[in-house]
Amino acid sequence: MHDFKFKNKELYCEDVKVSAIAKKVGTPFYLYSHHTLVDHFTKIQKAFAPVNPLICFAMKSNGNQAVLKTLIDLGAGMDIVSIGEFKKALKVKVDPKKIVFASVGKTEEEIAFALKQGILFFNVESLPELEEINCIAKKLKKKAGVALRINPDVEAATHNFITTGTLKNKFGIDLATTHAILKSKNKYPNLNITGLHIHIGSQITKADPFINAIKKVIAFLDVLRKDGVHLEYLDIGGGMGIIYKDETPQSAQEYANAVLPYLKKTGLKIVMEPGRFIVGNAGIFVTKVLYLKDNGFKKFLIVDGGMNDLIRPSLYQAYHEIVPVKETDAAKIKVDVVGPICESGDFFAKERELPQVQKGDLLAVMSAGAYGYVMSSNYNARGRVPEVMVKGSKFAVTKKRETMEDLLRGETIPAFLK
Repeated sequence: MHDFKFKNKELYCEDVKVSAIAKKVGTPFYLYSHHTLVDHFTKIQKAFAPVNPLICFAMKSNGNQAVLKTLIDLGAGMDIVSIGEFKKALKVKVDPKKIVFASVGKTEEEIAFALKQGILFFNVESLPELEEINCIAKKLKKKAGVALRINPDVEAATHNFITTGTLKNKFGIDLATTHAILKSKNKYPNLNITGLHIHIGSQITKADPFINAIKKVIAFLDVLRKDGVHLEYLDIGGGMGIIYKDETPQSAQEYANAVLPYLKKTGLKIVMEPGRFIVGNAGIFVTKVLYLKDNGFKKFLIVDGGMNDLIRPSLYQAYHEIVPVKETDAAKIKVDVVGPICESGDFFAKERELPQVQKGDLLAVMSAGAYGYVMSSNYNARGRVPEVMVKGSKFAVTKKRETMEDLLRGETIPAFLK
């Protein structure tokens, strides 16, 4: 599942002691396992080999260049949602023909940049966006590849904030409107509408929601073919869940076994957009104990990491396992694990039973590789933390800790205040 294991009561990432990395780079920091990334990506490749999909890693889950380079070297494309992600992907030399561009709010600048680079296609979220891309493509004398993101109105049995496939969410186009667009493709001479896209949510642990969505696509494709509309691609998005606590998510092979019969029925080229499944358990967040506070009502374990570094517990009430980096036989106590941020929402765990630790001890917040650093901020004027990658017995800082100079860059005091 991942390469964070205890050896002689010390937590290792592959063949490197986590405590040794902390001594070198300081705390807090993110730590990624190269081998785990490779293992999770190749499991998807092998499981879905019968349909030979283009696997576009969801950059929104983790944009670290070392992570991206690792996956690109394995043949991955990229699922991007901004010009910033696009430029980072190009920096690590992804083939633009392996890029798909999502987002409900693409700007003129982003659309023009993507057209000039020659991406595979835009995943289009609305009729006004479709018209905008056609207009910009005409100005640039380009033909834009497009897949229409349909909203299949399927419940995904996940957190409300990461459900994206129902009509009460902002994502995708309803089937009736999609049908009308495809029947009148000639209205968009600068678009090559080549496919359909679905993405029903994130951290989905069972195959049923995916199957329900794909079945709706198959029925819709039958209608389109009767109307003389033929497509080339089906982008099935991402959303595969991982273990954070006691979930029992499907493996890549179990997911493939469930959906491959339906994907083969479509007769289309398959694109996938996994993110969390690849990188979620390939990363941890390491933080140091500052104080143990007892107010007579409850105990608080105060650490040097905060919600600005890892916001998932505060934002989603997400569970992350927390373990001391050095195993201990100390008795367990019930604590809230909290940070230094000036918010009551600044916590990593509440009412969690943990071994009693001391000031200076290290804790590992597990399963932090996805939606960790990418969602971090400079709240309370805190510099973002380093990112580190381990490969075998070697490790390297892949993103430096931000300094006060970084925080002040671009700020000026206007002349009228001097």
